[in-house]
Order: sequence, then C-alpha cells, then structure tokens
Amino acid sequence: MANSTPHFTANFIQVTPFLIVEDLEKALVFFVDLLDFEVQLRVADYACVQRETAGFRIWQQSGKDAAPAGTRRFAYYIDVQDVDRLYAELKPKLDLLPEGDVHGPADKPYGQRELVLLAPDGNLLAFGHALDKRYTPSGDSRM
Repeated sequence: MANSTPHFTANFIQVTPFLIVEDLEKALVFFVDLLDFEVQLRVADYACVQRETAGFRIWQQSGKDAAPAGTRRFAYYIDVQDVDRLYAELKPKLDLLPEGDVHGPADKPYGQRELVLLAPDGNLLAFGHALDKRYTPSGDSRM
C-alpha cells in the first residue's frame, strides 16, 4: 500500500526584521562594510541586506515619519555556530567602532555566548551560540 501521508515542504524561509533608520547610507556601511552583508535590493530609501541565512530590511525615514530612536534594548538576535569565530573575523573592523558599541564575546547566565553591537537604529544586535552544545535553535546537536 502506498504511503498516503501528504508530502510536506517547509514554507518558512527566514525572519527578516525591519530597521527604521535616519540614514540609509550609514546603515549600509554598518551592515556591508563592517559585518560583510551583501545588498540584495536597493531603491531610494529602502534596502535589503543578506549574509548567509540572516537578512535585514532597512528603511530610511526622517522628519515626522521617523521612528523614535532606539533604546539600546535587545531587538535583533542572530544565532551562529561559533561567535568567537565571527568575532575574530570582524575584530579589526569592530575595533574602529566607538567605545561602548561592542560587548563581548561573553558567556551569559542564560546559557548563551554572545557578541553584542549597537545597531544603526540605536537598538542592540546580538550574535550568539548556546553554551550547552546539545542545543541549537534548529534542534540539531552540535556534539
């Protein structure tokens, strides 16, 4: 008897957060020149950037349409295999950022090792991996 279970294909691709910024050029320098993202789309006041499976949609707004400035709270989290490898890759560029814009990599009490950067919208962008190697966000073991 043939398997009657319907074939399932995953439909979700990725989460792509929006950053509302006052200066698109400055935001693109941050993502492209500093973090090695690639511009996938660019029109007037809008751009999409991508690196591997992480993407951001960046929208410039100013004046009365501008979003309030960020509050240095966590807003974006990118899970990586090895945050120390990412830090070593980016360190020469990160060293050029203002003091206080980079934290880590550091082990956190909630079981993550994280590198945190101040994003162009004034909120925090974190890169991290689980300290317990039996856990990853995809559910795959790294042991």
